[in-house]
Amino acid sequence: MILVVGHKGMLGQDVMGLLGERGRGVDLPEIDITDLLSVQQVLTALKPAVVVNCAAYTDVDGCESNSGTAMQVNGEGVAFLALITREIGAKLVQISTDYVFDGSKGSPYREDDLPRPLNVYGESKLAGELNLDVNPDNLLIRTQWLYGLHGKNFVETMLRLGQEKEQLGVVDDQIGAPTWTVDLARGIIALIDAGCRGTYHVANSGITSWNGFARAIFEEAGMAVQVDPMTTEQLNRPARRPLYSTLDCSKLVADSGFTPQPWRDALHQYVLLRNKEQ
Repeated sequence: MILVVGHKGMLGQDVMGLLGERGRGVDLPEIDITDLLSVQQVLTALKPAVVVNCAAYTDVDGCESNSGTAMQVNGEGVAFLALITREIGAKLVQISTDYVFDGSKGSPYREDDLPRPLNVYGESKLAGELNLDVNPDNLLIRTQWLYGLHGKNFVETMLRLGQEKEQLGVVDDQIGAPTWTVDLARGIIALIDAGCRGTYHVANSGITSWNGFARAIFEEAGMAVQVDPMTTEQLNRPARRPLYSTLDCSKLVADSGFTPQPWRDALHQYVLLRNKEQ
């Protein structure tokens, strides 16, 4: 049995949907990953073969003013999961982020590149990566720029703003790969089924800026919205962001046989699915 921790979240729901009868989900209040006793009670009772941790504090700017909570959830919580999964002989799958990198490399990041986070969120996720090694039977998956049907995300924000305004400013100097949670979930399951261990990058293929992503969203939705370029400096958010944090996913393809689809194709499918469900 594969246990999905945080199964009510945006990624967790898609992982559960693809696992079907192989999966079981737990979330707050049934489990609190920042409480060792809670983790121990749930995992020893269920005895899963694999635990996929989709629980995280992902508010990047919020982490700057709530660093203690960020470290508890994204750092210490992983240590508790690693400790108990090791005790029961289960594999632990941890989801991490491109924000562990500083974006200065200038080419796609490989799994063995040195992390240098720029913000508290990245630091807390890196702490989780390091704590994961408490259980040697682990799988670390870094991803980026997530959106999906079951949570707040950039696509939904743009579509809402596009209903309210005819002109928007969106940053044009941060480059990455928008990634649909369904494709990330497919990659996670492919890596588990292939028996992979260690670190892997999973993201939709191709790259764009947030500005290019916004323009594509409005094109897919058939909305006439002017998207003006802005710099990260102009936006002036509390947390610093890496400017070029694209992930090299070639190791994923080689070891699991799963090839993520282009980000624009994924966005097209997402918008169709979203419209069908409304």
